[in-house]
Parts: sequence; structure tokens; C-alpha cells
Amino acid sequence: MFSSALKSFSSNITANYIIASSPSSVAGAWKVFDGKKKSTGKAVSIFVFDRKSLEHQGGGLESRSSASSKRKIHDEVVERLKKEASSLARLRHPNILELAEPVEDTRNGGLMFATEPITTTLAGLLAEEDDDHKIGSNYGRARRYTAEEADGDSKKFTIDELEIQKGLLQVAKGLEFLHESASLVHGNLTPEAIYINQKSDWKISGLGFSGPPDESNSQSTTPPIALSELLYHDHRLPRNVQLNLDYTSPDFVLDTNISSSADMFSLGLVILALYNSPHESPLHTGGNITTYKKLFSLSSSVPAASNNFLCTKPLPSQLLAGVLPRLITRKPAQRMNSREFQQCSFFDNILMSTIQFLDSLPAKNPNEKSQFMRGLPRVLEQFPKSALDKKVLPALLEETKDRELLALVLANVFKVVEILPSRQRTFTDIVLPQLRDIFHSSTSKASPGDRDVTKEPALMVVLDKIGFMAENCPGKSFKDDVLPIIQLGLESPTHSVVDKSLTCLSSILGILDFSTIKNDLFPVVANVFTKTSSLSIKIRGLEALGILCAGNPTISSAGTKAANGAILDKYTVQEKVVPLLKGIKTKEPAVIMAALSVFKEVGKIADADFLAMNILPTLWIFSLGPLLNLEQFQAYMTLIKTISLKIEQEQTRKLRDLASNSTNGFENVRSNDLMSVPSNDLFGSSSVGEFDFERLVLGKIDPARPQAQRSHTGHSSSPTWPDSTNSMTSVLHSQQAPSSRAITPDHALSSFASLQPSSPPSSAGSTQFNPLTWNGAQAMQSMQPMQPMQPMKPMQPMQPLQSLQSMQPMQPRFVQQANTVSQSWMNPPAAKIGSNPWISPPPTGTSIAWGNSQAAQNSLATMGSLNGNPAPTMRTNSFGIPPPPPTTKQGGTNTSLDKYESLI
Repeated sequence: MFSSALKSFSSNITANYIIASSPSSVAGAWKVFDGKKKSTGKAVSIFVFDRKSLEHQGGGLESRSSASSKRKIHDEVVERLKKEASSLARLRHPNILELAEPVEDTRNGGLMFATEPITTTLAGLLAEEDDDHKIGSNYGRARRYTAEEADGDSKKFTIDELEIQKGLLQVAKGLEFLHESASLVHGNLTPEAIYINQKSDWKISGLGFSGPPDESNSQSTTPPIALSELLYHDHRLPRNVQLNLDYTSPDFVLDTNISSSADMFSLGLVILALYNSPHESPLHTGGNITTYKKLFSLSSSVPAASNNFLCTKPLPSQLLAGVLPRLITRKPAQRMNSREFQQCSFFDNILMSTIQFLDSLPAKNPNEKSQFMRGLPRVLEQFPKSALDKKVLPALLEETKDRELLALVLANVFKVVEILPSRQRTFTDIVLPQLRDIFHSSTSKASPGDRDVTKEPALMVVLDKIGFMAENCPGKSFKDDVLPIIQLGLESPTHSVVDKSLTCLSSILGILDFSTIKNDLFPVVANVFTKTSSLSIKIRGLEALGILCAGNPTISSAGTKAANGAILDKYTVQEKVVPLLKGIKTKEPAVIMAALSVFKEVGKIADADFLAMNILPTLWIFSLGPLLNLEQFQAYMTLIKTISLKIEQEQTRKLRDLASNSTNGFENVRSNDLMSVPSNDLFGSSSVGEFDFERLVLGKIDPARPQAQRSHTGHSSSPTWPDSTNSMTSVLHSQQAPSSRAITPDHALSSFASLQPSSPPSSAGSTQFNPLTWNGAQAMQSMQPMQPMQPMKPMQPMQPLQSLQSMQPMQPRFVQQANTVSQSWMNPPAAKIGSNPWISPPPTGTSIAWGNSQAAQNSLATMGSLNGNPAPTMRTNSFGIPPPPPTTKQGGTNTSLDKYESLI
């Protein structure tokens, strides 16, 4: 491969440039490689000539000439090619190929030089067109358009009418420079000598046959043209290193006259090749001078207006009328010069005039530039797309350096990109880097006084095209390059720029991820909303917050993802958005109603409890604004009712779920509460309490009525005795026995008769202990717990009740016991006496074990018998309150009971 041979070349270019491995095009004897300078990264085209390519043409050269003759011919070719490259170093013009590195000799005798980047030659482009036409009529052109749209290859373009006009005009300007400024005649103007760069500009090169004209009086360093040598065609050499007679003027061949008009004749043949099919000159000489002379000896074989200039396709009327007849003519004096050619009617149209003005734009004054930029959008759609992409857009981007015209230039740039079929590639690869260079220098944190206010109009233009940028820019590039521009607009001191920045939020949410919106975009919007003093910005900020809460319903046409539901999460909405709304101080109806829209979105996201405690109070405050009208107030009331209904439904659902998940029910939970005192347990069973109370107060208690009718059914257990060390603050009932008996005595204290020594108590329901009729089994079943009493002293014969009389009164106390249950009333109980709160507790540290209830009854009976009175019967209950002592005064009345009865 040639790339391997390229590695053997040793020169300054190979050391300082990165060269592609394969050539991008072929230009005559040169192979053109794409290159890039290592130090700057500047793109160039590397022209390489290999001396070995000359040996392939002379297979019999060794047998007919000596080695010295062969070397001489090759040296002449090398010198001619070196002259071509050296001429570019002396000639500097926009329409002359620009030289980047001078020509250098390589080790193997070859040549190498570098120029501005080129894509192809005009000959290569026309040959490609011919190859495409061989496949099918007009198929190749359509196919190349498709390839350009799909692949975005900047080196592919088609030749249309405007492209031909623009290119010929540029060639004419280059010839004008050669003829008038450099005093040179090109001598070999062919399609191979015309190069096309990346901007689709046509550049003149191939100056190996150039020289001064015969009538020149200037002191030129370029040697004159040796026609005898140039016209001699050596078949041993490649044709691309010799003069092409198919495009040569008869001035050289027939008249041996060297003048600038010869180049204009060649230019006319180039024009015919552009419109001919195949794209070639109408003169076919085969490199033979004799053939050339024969063609011009016959009028039918010479291009003329009578034979349509030997062109197979129709020619434009402007060329037929006044251009070609004055170019392709036998007499040099009748030909137009390059300046006259530029002024012909062929270039007289609005598009060509626009191209010419665009080329000369750097030399125009600011007023002319401004007027041109304002009128350019009206004609942009008339341009071919290839001209817009290759010529108009690059020229506009060059003008972005002018800050005064930046807004107008960017407006036209976006207009061009929107027209192009490859808009996404063009914007991402060409326009976006330019925008980054313009605006990103202003995104750094700086004081407001350091901000470049001249960019504000241009920033407005860019913000107006955010939707287009979001559709044609990848997500990462948008985040890195476009989002900083939006943030720059939000921080602008100009209200119109801030307003435009807030408006464009709905277009960008679909392309940004959640983290970027929450951490990069939302804080800037919140800061603008908080600090602004403008009502319009305040309203626009509320609209932006509503969009961030509600999401973006618009789906871009470019297929970018659209936001579904809320953009911000619930936490951000509740903790950051709502405080912003609460901080609104103004009472302007426009602001209040804009806040209403945000509250609606918050009501869809926030929790019910948050709505109840934070949103509803704020809504009521806002709804009572003094400037709101009836319709606006009703709008707030509608939202308040909607949110209230949501809260009610949510709370109802929660309570229902809680009730359904409870195992024992809500009432059971309440009954098990340690601090609650159920009324049924305190005042007796509701089933018999009313009947007993009525009979009690009416004095109709039947002593013979079985007490089982007043008991709590279903709760019977063995009686238990409370410990004397239990706390006085124990609760009434334990959780294990919620139906235990209350402390209220069975009889009112007034129902007890006075205790007489010789008669039993007259209280209904009390019985007297009779040892003759005592049933042990029944006594054990009816045994009730009682409080342990103070140990009795040895009984004296004359004072049997001395120990009981010495007892001190005490307050009633409640005893909590794990297994305390109500008294069983299934069997007739033993004899009882009413509970008395005046019995003093046993001495501290004294503990009496009442393991046998019958033993206690026998002890009391014995005490009564010793005193000559019946033994008093002790009335007990489940709370262990001991009965009062049987203290008597003179007359046989119970003093303690009488005093208590007098109280009630």
C-alpha cells in the first residue's frame, strides 16, 4: 500500500503532522491525504508525489534511451511539480489554493507539501457524477443527497446551478488576480487545476505551466512559458503531468502566442464540461497537436453557438446569449477578460448577489452588515441546501466574532440549520461548539457588573430556539452545553431574558434527567422567584414551579423522552416548593391566581396530613385576599373543598383499615385500659342494678331474696385475701378480671340497725352464726376474703372486746390482686356485717396468715360467748375491707354508725 511507502518519507511535514493512512483524493500526479498538525490540531491536506509513479508509464524506456535520458525526463517532471507548489507560496488570494507547508523533497526523490483542507478537485467531482449517471439517469444525484442526509458526510455535495455560478465566479476572481496583480498566465486551466475546499469554494492551483504573458513589462521571477516544450506530448510520461490539449487555447497551438486571453478560452471549455454529459471538453485531441489543428480547420468541429457549442445538454440562456460566444472565439481580442466575465448577466440574480456580498462581508461597514443580516432570512429558503451547508453557514459563523451583530447572525444561523435536511448533525457538530465558545465564558461566577451586556440580545435569540435545540441535540450535549446557557439567562439582570428563560422550561424537561432538574435547574428557578421584584417574573416563576410539579405533557418530535407525572419528588415539593408559596407577600390577584395553579399540583402530590396542616391554612389566607373578585374567591374555595374531601376520604380509609386490623375491637381496647373505670363494675351489674336500687330506696328489700340474683354471672372463683403491704393507689380492677365486684356495699349504711348485745343485727341480708346449724361445706363455698386484723391480745374475762375497741379508724383502701374475682353467690353466704372504714390496720410488720376461714369464724364466736353476747358476723367483700368494731355507748347504740348515719 501507498501508506507504507508514506512511512518511509522523512520530512518536516511527517514529523509535525498526523497523516491519514490512505489518500482521500487524487489530483493529477498528486495523492492527497488528510492531515492534522500535532501542535495545534489544525486540519490540512498533504500532497504527496511518488517518483516511482513515473516509471510505470515507460515499459520500453530502457531499450530506447539511456538511463541518463530517463533521469532527465523525470527530473523535468519533478521540477514542474515543484514549480506548481512553489507558486502557491508566492501567490496569496482567497481564490488561490492556500499553502500551509512549503514543498519538501523526500528521501526517495518524491515531493510533499501541505495546503488548506480540500475535499476533491472539480475533475474528481465531475468523474463521480459521470459514474453515477452510468448506473441510472439522475439516480446518482438523488442517491448522494440521501447519503448526505443519512451519514452527514461533509465532503459529499452535488453540483447545482448556484454551485456552478458561485464556483465560476470564484475562478474568475482568481484569474483576475493572476492576470492583473501577479501578471501571470495560468497556461493549463482544466478541471484538475480547480480544487474544492470544505466550504465548497473553488480554488485555482496547478500552476506548473504558468508564466508571464508575452506583452508583460513587469520584472517577474517566474520563467517564461516554453511552448515548444509544453506542446510536445511525450507518451512515456503520464498525461496528468503534461499539458492537456483538450482545454488549451488555439493561441498556444496555432498562434504560439501567450496571453491572458488564452486562460479565458480555457475557462469557456471548462464551462462546457460542466454542462456536458459526460463531463468533458467538447474537444477530443488525445494529446496530439495534429488532431488539435484538424479540429479547428473545420467549423463543425469547433464549439460555436450554431452547434450549441458541441454540448449534449441545454445551456443556460445567459451563457448562450452573451458569455460563451465571447469566450470561445478564435480571435483573442474578441474575448472578454476576467473582470468583464464577473459582470455578465449570468451572475445577475439575487442568490449570486447574496453570495458575493457574503464573501465581501468583512469589508462592509456596520450599517451595511446590519441591513444585510436583517434581509437575509427572506432569501435563505431559495438557496440550494448544499450552498447553505457549505457556503452560507460557514460565512455566518465567521461573523459571530462581531458582538454588535451577534443576535442577527445567530438568527440567520438557526434559520439555515432548520432548512438543512441534516440539521441534527449540522447543529451538534458545527453550531453548538460555536455557541459554547460564545456564551460559556460568561457562565463563570462573576459579579453582575462584569457581565457582558452586549450578548443579551443574542441570548434572547438562543433561548427562543431552545425547543429546536432540545429536539436536535443529544441529552449529554444538551446538559453540558445548552443548560448552562439557560442558567445564564435565568441569572440575567434583564427581565425579558429571565422571562424567556422561564418560558422555555417546558421544552427541556423531557431531555433532562431527574437529578439534573432537582439539583441544577430547580435551585436557580427558586432563587429567581425569591429575589425578583417584578410581578411578571413572579408570575412566570410560579408557572415554572407549576410545570416542575405537574410535569411536561409535550413529547418532542425528535423522540426525546417526555416527563410523566411530577418532575420533582414529593419531598422537594413539600419541603422546598411549599415554603416558596407561603413566602409570597404580595396580594396582587395575578400572583395569587398563579399560585393557585401551583397549589392544585401540590394537592395531587402531597400527603393528606401535610395538606391538612400546611396547605389548607395557606389556601384560606390566600382566598381572603382583599383584591380578589368573586370568581377568583370561588376558584380558591373549589380547591379548598377538593383538598378537604381528599383529606376526609384518606382519613376515613385509614380509620377503617385500623378498625378492620384490630383483633379485639376498639371497645375491647378501651375496656383493657388501666386508667379506665367501667361504670358497670363500679355500681353493679346493669342487668339487676336498677331493680335492686329501686327496692333498696323504697325499703322493700326481701331478706329471703337469694343474693345470687344480684351477682355478676359467669365470674366465680375461690376467694383471695389481699396482702397488707399493697399500695393504697392500686386501681379498682385488674386487667385479668374486668368484672370484679365494686366497693359499693350491698346495703346502705342507714339500713343497718343499731347493734344490741342481745339481738342480731336487723340488716336485711345479714345472718347470725349458729354452731348447731352450721354447714361446713356451705360455709367454705360462701367464705369471703377479709382483711387481716391486728393480733388479738389474751382475752380477759370481764373485757372481751378490749382489743377491738382499741383499734383506730382507717380510710377505705383498694387492693389490687392478680386473681381477685367477685364473690360467688351460688350458695347462701355466711353471716356478714357492713364494711367499716374506721378499723385500724394491723401493726406495722405484723402479718397474720388467714389460711382457714372457719378458724376465724370460730375465734369470733368464742369472743362473743365470753362476753355473754352472740358472736358478731363479719361481712367481707372482694376488696378485703374489715367490718367496723362493735363499739357501744350507754343505751346500747352504735355511736360510730349513728354519726355516719347523721351525715347521710
